[in-house]
Amino acid sequence: MKAVAYQTAGAIDRADALRDITLDRPDPGPRDLRVRIAAISVNPVDTKVRASSDAEPGGWKVLGWDASGIVDAVGAEVTRFRPGDAVFYAGALTRPGTNAEYHLVDERIVGRKPATLSDADAAALPLTAITAWEMLFDRLDVRRSVPGAANAILIIGGAGGVGSIAIQLARALTDLTVIATASRAETRDFVKSLGAHHVIDHSKPLDEEVAALGLGDPAFIFSTTATDTHLAVLPKIIAPQGRFGLIDDPKVLDIVGFKRKAVSVHWELMFTRPLFETADMAEQGRLLDAVADLVDAGRLRSTRTETLSPINAANLIEAHRRLESGRSIGKLVLEGF
Repeated sequence: MKAVAYQTAGAIDRADALRDITLDRPDPGPRDLRVRIAAISVNPVDTKVRASSDAEPGGWKVLGWDASGIVDAVGAEVTRFRPGDAVFYAGALTRPGTNAEYHLVDERIVGRKPATLSDADAAALPLTAITAWEMLFDRLDVRRSVPGAANAILIIGGAGGVGSIAIQLARALTDLTVIATASRAETRDFVKSLGAHHVIDHSKPLDEEVAALGLGDPAFIFSTTATDTHLAVLPKIIAPQGRFGLIDDPKVLDIVGFKRKAVSVHWELMFTRPLFETADMAEQGRLLDAVADLVDAGRLRSTRTETLSPINAANLIEAHRRLESGRSIGKLVLEGF
């Protein structure tokens, strides 16, 4: 089968950063689906792993954690899917990735592909939707109010992959007032189109931007990017007993400023359930089915903003470059081998 992979970690501008290769088609384990990949999307995790993690000696490292496609074969213990089913999912951090014609994935973390979406539109959703959902409803528990706080959430980085889904989920499934940040005209327009009630500029002091809205102190803050840039001011913004969540990787996370307000801090990693095969690992499959229902009901839209074709090393190199520029809007998808 065709695949895109590398052997030595490093910068994307190296000649061997990503290469077109041929691998054997894998055989499914007991709980596995083998999926014929139709479309994939890129996420920050792709660039982080490529830059820092070598392949096993003599082997190849295949990246990719978002996919849509058709089930080609199933393991002996699979119960939820059968060959021919259309699926979408975000994979597992410790297994070979989706940048290949065929891919193995545990059925427990797979959802049915939304019937109303193309493969390209569906591939944009799984990783970001799981991340946003788990942060909003499992970590921040936004359906549980904070006494005396403004019933609002501040989402830092509203135009990114996770932020753009978090805005939609908050609007579709809660009564929160959604404040999202964006600093360029095109990102502000994108965030507004997703349903944010208010858009503020994260290139300006966030405490002043939030105060100017006149809403009071928000109960929740969800930082999707640049947490280290904004962290010092966030204790001024959030309500006492509020809840703060992040998904990025600041070199230092000094949360002392939150103590006086008894703010709880939550770090989300959507790979945790499959990484540790937690008792509730199958929640991710159910979550993706719920996302598919929301999409098919017209309450959630894909955040795909651009598509490259085919899936090959040249186009994946270009996708990694764009993602590393820090100016991406929504999700970049690759389609077809």
